[in-house]
Amino acid sequence: MGDLSIVSYLVGIFICVVFSGYFSASETAFTTVNRIRLKTLAENGDSGAALVLKVSGDYDKMLTAILVGNNIVNIASSAMATLMFASLLMDQALGASVSTAVMTIVVLLLGEISPKCLAKENPESFARFSAPILKFLMFILTPVIFIFLQWRKLLSLIFKKKADNKMTQEELITIVDEAQSEGGIDEENGELIRSAIEFDDVDAREILTPRVALVGVDKETPFEEISKIFEENSYSRLPVYEESIDNIIGVIHEKDYFCALHQGGSSLEEIQTKPLYISGTVKVSDLLRMLQHYKVHMAVVVDEFGGTEGVVTMEDIVEELVGDIWDEHDVVVNYFQKINDTTYKIDCRADLDEMFEFLDIQASDDDFDCVTVNGWVMEKLEKIPAVGDSFDFEDLHITVTKGTAHHATELTVKRVAPRPAQG
Repeated sequence: MGDLSIVSYLVGIFICVVFSGYFSASETAFTTVNRIRLKTLAENGDSGAALVLKVSGDYDKMLTAILVGNNIVNIASSAMATLMFASLLMDQALGASVSTAVMTIVVLLLGEISPKCLAKENPESFARFSAPILKFLMFILTPVIFIFLQWRKLLSLIFKKKADNKMTQEELITIVDEAQSEGGIDEENGELIRSAIEFDDVDAREILTPRVALVGVDKETPFEEISKIFEENSYSRLPVYEESIDNIIGVIHEKDYFCALHQGGSSLEEIQTKPLYISGTVKVSDLLRMLQHYKVHMAVVVDEFGGTEGVVTMEDIVEELVGDIWDEHDVVVNYFQKINDTTYKIDCRADLDEMFEFLDIQASDDDFDCVTVNGWVMEKLEKIPAVGDSFDFEDLHITVTKGTAHHATELTVKRVAPRPAQG
């Protein structure tokens, strides 16, 4: 065997291994590339991103072209290596064995592992480089691709797809978590996106101001005395009721009231607007649209007996998305206070999930028929809480330290066994 023949075989093998690496890297790049970023770039006039999207848009054809090309060069490189080693060693069987061992290492290292690792690190750059070449290969391999696509259709008929490939809400939240952990978005934006994704799962009952905490105006209240109610509370709107808070007949706005008072008005009926009544099971996303449609900022939540369960405002809905909103007139409430390493004070108006998170307890309000700390205490005690009542939960000893005749207002929580410090 001449030196020229050996050089020819080596050049041929080298070219095939290079193409093998190219095809392997292309497969990885087009699989891992960020399509959302490419769409944004393409919409802004990036022709390279648009070409990548066009090529990857017909994924089956692209993948078939890659696999066909990869197999052709791998088989060709193995055939040339076998012929070369068989001639060099003067033994066909030994040459085939040596060729198999050498080419397995070469193809794995240079044609598979290395190019795929590099493409995974820079998928967008390699996809841009590869897209024009793949487009050309998809064109010249059209007959071969057609045959393989027909075979794929036959397999699809035999093995029918059962799984639903639509992205679920849980998968979308996982994507947000990964983007946050990788530094693509910060914690605040991540929390905002998660709140928006879960927005449609929240009922009006979960965010309402409960009946016992409502501040309202009896329709028989002297007009001048209503100003004192506005001054003593930080609300810009007050419900108007007849006889009891279970019969809310209107809503008055602070601005309308003081304008009427300044002009000598004396009738609540002239400034009150008709309330919007809803069920507690209405989703907050639907409620937001209802408030926008009726051009109101407050809805009355009615229970199954027709009584008032509470009210929901536009601010309550916005806070469900962005968190608590405090203005200069609000009194900031600190629901959770750490007394020492094992003792805490808890305001019973707090959200139950937020308390579990604060105390690092692996539980959820989904495990209970309530959303507030007070409701949870009532559920655990199986009665209306009284000052001095206590119970144990997980590694906590919980005592009611403040309350009214109807509900608990403050808890003292003591961790029975201090948790080991985390390294």
